[in-house]
Amino acid sequence: MAMAENRLFQWQHPLLVGALAGLLAGLALPPQGWPPLLWLALVPLWGLGPLAAGAGAGVAVLVSHRWLLWLHPLDWVGVPGPLSLPLCLVLWGACGLLAGLLVASWRALIARLGPERPATALVGAALWGLVEVALARGPLFWLGLGSAALPGDRPLAGLALVIGAGGLAAVQVWLGWGLWRVLVAVRSGRGPWQRLVLLWCAAVLVGHGLGWSLLAAESPASGKATSLLLLQPAIPTRHKFEFGQQQRLLQRLAAAQQEASERGVEAVLLPEGSLALGQRLPLQAPVEVLSGGFRLNGADHRSSLLRFAPDRIEPAGWVDKNRLVPLGEWVPLAGLLEWSGLSAVGGLTPGSPSRLLPRPLGAIGVAICYEIADGHGLAAASRDGAQWLLASANLDPYPLLLQQQFSALAQLRAIESGRWLVSVANTGPSMVVSHQGIVQSSLPSGRSSTGLVQVRQRFGATPYARWGEWPLVALGLGGLAWRTRRNPFQR
Repeated sequence: MAMAENRLFQWQHPLLVGALAGLLAGLALPPQGWPPLLWLALVPLWGLGPLAAGAGAGVAVLVSHRWLLWLHPLDWVGVPGPLSLPLCLVLWGACGLLAGLLVASWRALIARLGPERPATALVGAALWGLVEVALARGPLFWLGLGSAALPGDRPLAGLALVIGAGGLAAVQVWLGWGLWRVLVAVRSGRGPWQRLVLLWCAAVLVGHGLGWSLLAAESPASGKATSLLLLQPAIPTRHKFEFGQQQRLLQRLAAAQQEASERGVEAVLLPEGSLALGQRLPLQAPVEVLSGGFRLNGADHRSSLLRFAPDRIEPAGWVDKNRLVPLGEWVPLAGLLEWSGLSAVGGLTPGSPSRLLPRPLGAIGVAICYEIADGHGLAAASRDGAQWLLASANLDPYPLLLQQQFSALAQLRAIESGRWLVSVANTGPSMVVSHQGIVQSSLPSGRSSTGLVQVRQRFGATPYARWGEWPLVALGLGGLAWRTRRNPFQR
């Protein structure tokens, strides 16, 4: 039977088919967020071998991470002009290569377990989801199948309330397997293929219905509305630390402090890296300021979200960035190298993994730029008392594509944690997302502007914040138990 199925999916050029499937997968990921296109792209992942699967994964990452090429030119961090574009191409290609090797290894394991078995589908889907979650807690991950449902399919994304991004990734992989089995049955003309079609369609409808009901069941916020003033500087990173730009930023910050004081706003928010090391606030105003900046911890240089209490011009608290961008902010064995990375401020050191920022007005959860890709930290912060979430970022010089992917991840983080999320970024996206993943308001991308927004305080923990990845672990263990169970009548 397995040999017959293989003949059904023997293409003349399997690597080319895998690459085309990867192109579809890359286009299905945010900013589009088209899960049906992704399910179709996953069919060759199951129907072909490890090499084709690896080729597909590599192409998908190259398509979805093409914004890396916008790092060029790198002369502003001391990279010679002739080396800039080749270096960006090497970084971009390395991401695709690593993704291809990882997925090819996963597919090789699936081949040993028997890809046509339903139990293998459960094990493989759970393993994929758990690996995505593990990678998101390290330095080498940005976007995966767990985010593919947004912004185009919010009902399916509602399942993240219970199973998180890893669970959503597992759902995508399992639906891709189910579509593969349906196509095998239809092309062979054997067996009850009509029943398989109906079962697969029913699974899709049930998943969407359950996700929609979970979002609808989330009760309105019990806490009060909080008014915040967002300041989006839109200062090119290449010129951020020039004296003139720093002075203009401080003038705008002083004006924002004054406006916030007059309008009774709770806090003024600025993006990642706005304030230079040791920079004080320009005014002593009766309003809190939450700003990205830098600080020293002993001899360690850290990127942080700094909290300035009302009527204070020096920070009274902070959350340090824990998940540093590889090569951009952190270089392996940096102490042995003269080059400390692509960051304009040089090499940084990571802070505590906790994303919780205590405040007298109520704790919040904080993600600094790249950390928005890790849902575990923000879910833990919401479980520990964060009433809303703040994502602080500087996405310049990257294109609108990266901003749109950041927005999709912010929506997913809001759903997972059941918290309103405020994003404030140098060039965008600066916006407010409700706990149901709906963008409530936003500032125009790429333009210097300010905006008065409101968020709702929320309490309690979502099932995902309480249980984490344990449902996904249980799914994988259940699949293993099913696969290894022996027929009691066999001898």
